[in-house]
Amino acid sequence: MWWVRIMRPVPAAAAVVAATLLTALPTAPATASESPSAAQASTAPPNHAVVPSERGDRIVNDISLRLDDDGVLHAKETISFGTAAPEEFTRTFVTREPYDADNDRLYEIDDVAAEAADGSAVATTTDEHRTTTDIRLDSAEAETVVLRYQVRGVVDEVGDGVELGWTAVGGYSAPVAETNVVVDAPLPPVALSCAAGEPRSSIYCTSSDMGGHQALVARFLQADLAPGQRLDIVVGYPAGTAPGTPILERSWSLSSAFAITPMTSSIFGVLLVVLVGGLFALIRIRGRDERALRTHAAAGDHAPLEPGAGDPGGIRFHPPDDVHPGQIGTLVDDQVNVVDLTATVVDLAVRGHLTIRELPHAQFSPVDWRLEQNPSPADDALLPYERKLLDALFDQWHQIKLSELGHSGFAGRLADVREELYRDMVRLKWFANRPNVERNRWATGGIALTVVGVALTVLLAVFTSAAFTGLAVIIAGAAVTVGAQYMPAKTALGSTVYAHTLGFRAYLLGADTADVPEGQRVRLFSRYLPYAMIFDNVERWAGILASAGSDEMQGDALPWYVGPDDWTLADFADSIKTFTLTLAGVISNARQFRTLV
Repeated sequence: MWWVRIMRPVPAAAAVVAATLLTALPTAPATASESPSAAQASTAPPNHAVVPSERGDRIVNDISLRLDDDGVLHAKETISFGTAAPEEFTRTFVTREPYDADNDRLYEIDDVAAEAADGSAVATTTDEHRTTTDIRLDSAEAETVVLRYQVRGVVDEVGDGVELGWTAVGGYSAPVAETNVVVDAPLPPVALSCAAGEPRSSIYCTSSDMGGHQALVARFLQADLAPGQRLDIVVGYPAGTAPGTPILERSWSLSSAFAITPMTSSIFGVLLVVLVGGLFALIRIRGRDERALRTHAAAGDHAPLEPGAGDPGGIRFHPPDDVHPGQIGTLVDDQVNVVDLTATVVDLAVRGHLTIRELPHAQFSPVDWRLEQNPSPADDALLPYERKLLDALFDQWHQIKLSELGHSGFAGRLADVREELYRDMVRLKWFANRPNVERNRWATGGIALTVVGVALTVLLAVFTSAAFTGLAVIIAGAAVTVGAQYMPAKTALGSTVYAHTLGFRAYLLGADTADVPEGQRVRLFSRYLPYAMIFDNVERWAGILASAGSDEMQGDALPWYVGPDDWTLADFADSIKTFTLTLAGVISNARQFRTLV
């Protein structure tokens, strides 16, 4: 009951008035064998009692409750229907109600029996619901029905005493003019309270007292209870009156399921530290890149040139560790991205395997290019992924427009290029496993851990109040899923090459063009350009290359990039930027690159 433990002691003055009223009414004297308590119990509260001759067709219920030494409440209800007994009458009993934030209080009702005034049995039907139990009485042609039952779980320890709390009437199926309740126990009551009306009503019942000046029983009266209305009573007794152990059952609520207690907080913290901390520690242990940068980056920070017998000017382009642009991009972020393939196409053109031809176009009209395949130079062998990329571009043709590339099956052929580039990382021993496979394995494990965490949290929420601890597993699963992108671990060799690559990047960002002798700048700066695309420095090196071309070239064209008739090298920087953006768009629209893998 919501008002349990809020009891109102009966004032002394009220007890005196009640005693005076009791002496003013005629009462049947107690027999020698009748205890004073029993004599008091037979008398209803006097101030609103209905005289039998006035009852007529009004329903009256006299409820006698006796609490025994074991804490069991024995009930006897005498229901008088008068001259118009209904075909069926239903008594509702409250069998479950909230006790605290985590538990419901249960009331067990058994030994239900009913009989008429002449002792003949009255048929009863019991309907159990989640919080109530309905007992239907076949009351046809019965002026009076006596209903008996027992209730367990009505006593609770409160302070220095015990408290009997019970919904004496959980509801009637018809209006009842008067309900009288008398509660007897092994010891006299010390306090009482009641409420009547709709559920959770705070309206005090019609009257209550402790049975006269001797205060041996608790008595309650409620007049005019409508169908569905209740009468709740609470009686306080001295300690030792009866065992005070309520029947409790854990109740579910979102707040109770996710209760934050010292225990759940500790378990949550331990799980979070072990799972998420372990993940970050693993990433740290597996990550050799930072350590390699401190010791090897300087080795790549220089002009990528070396003497070359037979090369023009005796100078040969030699990037750190002979890495190609597509390899660098994959090594840096462990993924085959659009820019890696775009830079590879430009690199293949610079090395003579294809020519990029910008087609004539009217002002403000879209620009298009034609890719023309050239015979492969004898002194420049293709890597497997580069051969697959050329095959993906041209298939069985020797030239193709960029605008037609998206409709030529190019998207489907890109998957092989991507997979070959990942295999190249393992073949070069830069990674122990293919980065995409490693990443997918960890991402799958993270998703699985998240699902397990959700299932564990649901189970803990349903059966315990420790669901908060399951959130740690969910967080850990999400962390593993997000952290999967950092899990591909470079080998010691891969970390060293990575450090050299970033040293090369530092050189390209601030290189002095005077490092390259005149007459060789177009050839060598063209080789720089695809790497500058990987490092997002294409505009600077496109401008440098255009300037060098104006000084060294006789016409307005580069060996690998040809513009229309009205095109000049001054337009190259804008042209190559537009070309790379357009090619990147074509590759991005391919199915394999709609998501990063």
